[in-house]
Amino acid sequence: MTKKSLRRIAEALERMRPPPATAPDFSLASAFVWHADPDRLVPVPKVNSIAVELLVGVNRSRDTLMANTAQFAAGMPANNALLWGARGMGKSSLVKAVHGALQDEHPNLKIVEVQREDLPSIGRCLNMLRGASERFIMFCDDLSFGHDDAHYKSLKAVLDGGIEGRPENVVLYATSNRRHLMPRDMIENERSSAINPSEAVEEKVSLSDRFGLWLGFHPCDQDEYLRMIRGYCDSYGVSIDDETLRAEAIEWQATRGSRSGRVAWQYFTDLAGRRGVKLS
Repeated sequence: MTKKSLRRIAEALERMRPPPATAPDFSLASAFVWHADPDRLVPVPKVNSIAVELLVGVNRSRDTLMANTAQFAAGMPANNALLWGARGMGKSSLVKAVHGALQDEHPNLKIVEVQREDLPSIGRCLNMLRGASERFIMFCDDLSFGHDDAHYKSLKAVLDGGIEGRPENVVLYATSNRRHLMPRDMIENERSSAINPSEAVEEKVSLSDRFGLWLGFHPCDQDEYLRMIRGYCDSYGVSIDDETLRAEAIEWQATRGSRSGRVAWQYFTDLAGRRGVKLS
């Protein structure tokens, strides 16, 4: 094949390549979802969230994350945050609720959700956000990594690595059921089979150390569970006496075999439906 033919093929491939992604009009929405291949930020017309005051039993985490986020929204330095712990206790709900609570005072505060499978493209997302006048919470929900999972490497440049580093107008909030983002049995297995146990898991475990804030979420007790439901009833105007609520809610959690904020909301959704109250 001649050089001329190769050049024509190269030029044809260049024409077929999609143009670089451009940033959207960030005034269109307060929230966006990142999609890769092709790269784009899709505006979310309405965020699926609840009012921050309805989150019961997470006062310390709520106040800490609210203060950190308000600091960041005001243009001040702020820490990346890892919200870890029990399932269904409001980790992702808190991130969205805090963002919503600050919207009136800081309309330039945006939230960008990045799916776990799109982490390898996170650098391209950052380039789209870098230099914008808005402030962005980059949100990764349900973050965890398996034995052969290399996605965690993509996060290191976001947190504090790389030549460019994290843009000044971006902070990362992630939720996980695991404090170290990997299963404990995997940590022990790698330590027991490695030549140098301390180095075997250092690369993965150290990822969680790059979050300046660790906010723990623990299972709720029965009183907190009932207070959650009563708060939902009062907020949405669902009438029910305390004795009936208590009996039904306890029976509901018994059938589920667990007690959490998620179970409280599921019971309340059923109750609102039976009482003919819409939640939208």
